[in-house]
Amino acid sequence: MTFKAKSIMIGLVLVTLSGVAIYLLSAPKENASKTKTSQTTRESKEETRESTVTTQTTEKKTPSVDEQLNEMVKEMSVDQKIGQLFLARVPEQQALEDIETFQLGGYLLFGRDMESQTKQSLKQRIDDFQQASQTPFMVASDEEGGTVTRISTNSKIVPTKFQAPQTLYKKGGMSAVLADTKKKADIFKELGIHTGLFPVADVSVDPESFIYDRTIGLDAKGTSDYVVDVVEELTKDKIGSTLKHFPGYGDNRDSHTEIVRDTRSLEDIESNSYPPFKKGIEAGADSILVSHNIVDAIDSEVPASISPKIHDVLRDELDFKGVIMTDDMDMAGLADFINQEKAALAALKSGNDLILSSSYRTQIPVVKNAVQTGEYSENELDASVLRVLTWKHKLGIIKLEE
Repeated sequence: MTFKAKSIMIGLVLVTLSGVAIYLLSAPKENASKTKTSQTTRESKEETRESTVTTQTTEKKTPSVDEQLNEMVKEMSVDQKIGQLFLARVPEQQALEDIETFQLGGYLLFGRDMESQTKQSLKQRIDDFQQASQTPFMVASDEEGGTVTRISTNSKIVPTKFQAPQTLYKKGGMSAVLADTKKKADIFKELGIHTGLFPVADVSVDPESFIYDRTIGLDAKGTSDYVVDVVEELTKDKIGSTLKHFPGYGDNRDSHTEIVRDTRSLEDIESNSYPPFKKGIEAGADSILVSHNIVDAIDSEVPASISPKIHDVLRDELDFKGVIMTDDMDMAGLADFINQEKAALAALKSGNDLILSSSYRTQIPVVKNAVQTGEYSENELDASVLRVLTWKHKLGIIKLEE
């Protein structure tokens, strides 16, 4: 083969090899470009799909009840918050104006509020209370039956007076008590009343003791069973339940008329008085009312209603999450111990969420000043307001999106 021919062949080989080299170098770049484009498209589609899902989720999501109630608290002024913590006695004058002025949380009906009323006029009066309030309003009536009843003192409202639980129990057992509870619930709903401040969880088997006639008249076990049955019936009927009078009245004297000192041992209180409250809490009781008795075994310095130690027992030992309220602040057991103007603040600082008060006009400014100076923290205020609003929602007073 000549040199020229060899040169031509070598040139062809080089061109060929060069072509292969070019192909080998260019092919991966072309594939990489296609792969990158495909990946970008896929990621874009995924982002679009995720965006769509997120949008759909956002549109469908409704804030929880807790979130909505917390938002309500945040939006309230200090005046509105403080007012929510007062379940006031209906004043003889300016009842509607005071709801607006003091932003009251509710009214507690007494016997005088039933005088000259018919069922229709009382219903209208309660509706007027509700209309006057910016925040859904709670209406309560102390309806244990027997010696403590309000609406059934007027036969135009309730034809037959509510009997004491003990009387009913002796006649027809727990079925009679629960039938009476259901009857009260139906009347409450018709009138617009939300809670009746019962059952009495005090244990007494001594007919001579002050509290005996208001109890079921059974031992700790029997009283516990009674409390559980009544709480469950009220819950079913969507009417508020209130266990009273923590930490248990015992066989002590009447704190309506004097300062009372309970000298029982802690062991006695824990074994005989606590059980009905424990069982009531487990059954879902909404609220607990604290007595004005000075309970030496727990706090010998101040009445139970303004004792942090008593409230610590409820929160820490009995794990109660609901509303704690005072007994009527006008009772001598407290009123003879502390000035009424200062009493509400002392009660709130000790751990109460709701004040049963006739002196709210002078008490509320004292509480507001304490919030402004930091003596009573707004965090504590908010926690109590939240518990009250939560109770109102549970009873259907406050309507939320669910």
